[in-house]
Amino acid sequence: MDVTRTAFGAWNGGRFMHFGEALADDRWISVVRHAYDRGIRTFMTADVYGNGLADELLARALSGLPRESYCLVGAIGHDFYKGQRSGSKGYPRFTDSALRQPADFADYMRMATEKSLARCKAEKFDLLLLHNPDSIGYTNDKVWSGMEKLKDAKLTDRIGVAPGPANGFTLDMILCMERFGPLIDWAMIILNPLEPWPGNMVLPAAKKYEVDLITRVVDYGGLFHDDVKPGHKFGPSDHRTFRPAGWVEAGNEKLDKMRSVAENNGLTLLQLSCLWNLSQPQVKCVVPTLIQEVGAGCKTIETKVDELAALPEKTLSQEDCERLEQIGNNKGCMQLKGANRSHTEAPEADRWSISSDLEGVGKRWGINPDEDLVYSHGAGNKTA
Repeated sequence: MDVTRTAFGAWNGGRFMHFGEALADDRWISVVRHAYDRGIRTFMTADVYGNGLADELLARALSGLPRESYCLVGAIGHDFYKGQRSGSKGYPRFTDSALRQPADFADYMRMATEKSLARCKAEKFDLLLLHNPDSIGYTNDKVWSGMEKLKDAKLTDRIGVAPGPANGFTLDMILCMERFGPLIDWAMIILNPLEPWPGNMVLPAAKKYEVDLITRVVDYGGLFHDDVKPGHKFGPSDHRTFRPAGWVEAGNEKLDKMRSVAENNGLTLLQLSCLWNLSQPQVKCVVPTLIQEVGAGCKTIETKVDELAALPEKTLSQEDCERLEQIGNNKGCMQLKGANRSHTEAPEADRWSISSDLEGVGKRWGINPDEDLVYSHGAGNKTA
């Protein structure tokens, strides 16, 4: 089964990524079953979430359901088997030279995939993503030949790449598609009407190389669920506390300007964001973060699942799409991850300098790193 139009991610419900209220196991499982019962049929996990616990919990949630009735998406890349966690930076990527050399990449990838499948109680993934790769992951032949071998071994039907953890990786993604496009079935990017930049710069390459796109953070940190208002109190471990002060207020101001578009189309704000994403070239799947916010008066996560599951088969007009993008224009609002002109030191897991190969990508695709990929205050948008 291929990836479907809507999807549920194992980071939802406050589990593993610390968004909102952390649901207890029983409720999280019931939310997954609720999503399935409402027609959501793609479920995504990553082996590093809870060091395998997300795989196991998802297996419990999907137990007893016909395997051919849903799409199972996995992700490997963080080496929590041999690597040591570095605080909020997480685990090193398996491609870290301190852990192994390229000749050993394929063995690691097969081991990680087989262990993840065992935890998921599945024989294969429908799609396996290279999770948050470093610069080696985007460019190394051994990595992508290893991914291809996983298909040959029937451990997955499709392969793809999922950049992260934060926003950016524009030139890296395009270079990866240029080099390995024939192998790559899917890629995941951050995209929504309140942050079209920089994900929209990847769309032309995805179209050229026929790479289908999954979009995450469709909810823009919860704002499109319409229950995160100015003054909202986030928990001390909530990942959204890393965003700059004022992002909720600035986002809600822009959201209010989008309400008329949602109302005219008979949509909730979450559905509006989803359909805007699905109107973009090559975007075939939306996977918003479904959050049970802390505090009185917030929507239940089950209600949010219902909104996603009820997403109508509707196409927004070009006029509506352009208006939303104009309102949400966020160009230059943040320091991007991945290839970055300001990074001149040794490569890190999620940040490195712009190589000559990446300079070439910019020239071929009309992207000027010094203008199009820099932090500026031009958009006046307080976001992260």
